[in-house]
Parts: sequence; C-alpha cells; structure tokens
Amino acid sequence: MTLNDLLPDAKKVAASLKARKETIAVAESSAGGLITAALLAVPGASAYCLGGAVIYTRKALLGLRDIREDMLAGLTPSTEAYALFKARAIRERFSADWGIGETGAAGPTGSRYGYPAGHACLAVAGRIERAITLETGSSDRVANMHAFAAAALKLLAESIAGDG
Repeated sequence: MTLNDLLPDAKKVAASLKARKETIAVAESSAGGLITAALLAVPGASAYCLGGAVIYTRKALLGLRDIREDMLAGLTPSTEAYALFKARAIRERFSADWGIGETGAAGPTGSRYGYPAGHACLAVAGRIERAITLETGSSDRVANMHAFAAAALKLLAESIAGDG
C-alpha cells in the first residue's frame, strides 16, 4: 500500500471540488494524515484543499479555536457522532464548503473505549452530512490507516456526487 493507491478517489474529489469551486478541510486521527496527503498529492490542490489536522487526542481537539470541553459532553471517540463533530468543526474553523472527520483504532490493539483494531468512523459535513463505521477485522496498523483513508476519500467523493 502506498499513497498512489489512494489517488483514484482523491482525483475524483479534486475534480469535483475544482469544477464546483468548492473547498475541503480534514480532521483525521487514526489515518495519520493520509487523507490530507492524498488530497494534496493531486496537482492543483491549492484550489480546493484548505488544509488538515491530525487530531489524535482530545487535547488536540480542544486546541482548535473555540472548541470547549462542554461541546464534547456525551461524545465518545471512535463513534459516528464524534467523527461528525470533527467534520463540522474543521469545516467551520477553515470556512470550507466540506469537512471530513475520521476517528478510530488503527491497531495493533483496540481503543480504550472498547473498539477493536480496525474500527473507524468517518463523516462528511457539507450540504450533505453522512457518517459511516468501518470494521476491517485486521490488527495491521499500516493497512488500517490506508483502509481508513481510502474509505474517507470514497465517502467524500460519493457525498459530493450525491449533492450534485
């Protein structure tokens, strides 16, 4: 698995966003920056990709402008609701048309919240909001990181196309 494996969906996203003159911002954790890297690997990324953040911890999330502890009340990491919160927050903070949030457990062990390795939740926030859960059934950390990024890019491409 390489960054090149993520490019087909990243190119779909790039073409759609460029054609619509829209932008994206990314808040990822277990994917470790691979979602943003794939989007930036497509030439002309400055036209649509405003940036991304690897928000690996609660402390990092609270470091975003205007994110307060009370906003996270009732939210558990590695859930669809948490991924959607991150997608909305990054979209708002970057003033983007779209935001994507990812949270999960890459492995080789599960999370402290009881989720197994290979569990991730992905969400898109824009005119359409969607969240999904991915279970790879694998404890291979690198393979899971790639799977999470690929699923996030696919969800984003489908969401943008569905909004068309």
